[in-house]
Formats: sequence, C-alpha cells, structure tokens
Amino acid sequence: MPPPSTASSRPAPSPSDRALWEDGLLTDTDGRSVRWHRALPDAAEWLPVQGGTGVLRPLDRGILAVVAPPRVTAYRIADGDLRRILPARPSCAFRPEGAVRRGAALLIAQPCAQGAWTGRLVALDDLGRITPDRTPLDNDLPRHGPNART
Repeated sequence: MPPPSTASSRPAPSPSDRALWEDGLLTDTDGRSVRWHRALPDAAEWLPVQGGTGVLRPLDRGILAVVAPPRVTAYRIADGDLRRILPARPSCAFRPEGAVRRGAALLIAQPCAQGAWTGRLVALDDLGRITPDRTPLDNDLPRHGPNART
C-alpha cells in the first residue's frame, strides 16, 4: 500500500511497526501488511510544528498512547480499537516530547496558563488516567466462543 498522497507524506519518527505520517495518519503494520489506520484529529494544527517526537508511546498490555497537545488517545494495538480519550484541561496542552515512563506509568507534562503545578502533570497507564480509587474498564480483545459474554 503506498503512503498517503499528500505533499508531505514522510513518516515522522516512531516505533518500528508504526508510522505517524505528517498529515496525521497513524498506520500500524505486522511487518508485512497494514493492520489498521487511524486519522488523528486536528493534526494539521500541531504535528508540523511538533514534528512527531514522543507522540507514540507504547503502554503495557498492548495499548498505544498517542500524545498530542490537545488530547491523549489510547488504541489497542491488536486491532486499532479506541480505548481512551483524555482531553487536555482548558488553557493547557500536553507536551509529548516531555513524557517520561516510570514503571507502568507514563508521566506527561501538561503546562497551563494558570493553576497549581500538580495539575501540570498527568499520570496514565494502559487502563487510563491514574487516580485514587479508579475503576477502569478492561482492554482485552472481545472473547469469542461458548463462554463469551454478549
């Protein structure tokens, strides 16, 4: 499959089996063929300036976080299923290039025009934002067969 037909269709730097194209298309492959594509919303507004550094962040249990200034989205790598959306707070923006992995947690800077410094750092993992007493949904693929819930 040829790359997207845009004037700037070079992939931005990313992990080996994923490509983030400059027009905001995310492609996942198995090394031989394309498994899925996802278009990142509003990519034309931030991707050319940001350049893709730190945008794709693999998390545990087969989840890929896509850290963009306006939001963090999480996809299940196996099938591209959208699992989470975490919008930046009003007057704030995530900084993908400043994200740091600490154990299972991904710590992302979220500078804001106002507010306490504690609101400028977001921690998340494969189950979503890390907060006290959270009850996250599961990320596993749907089960098939006689014991699957419907």
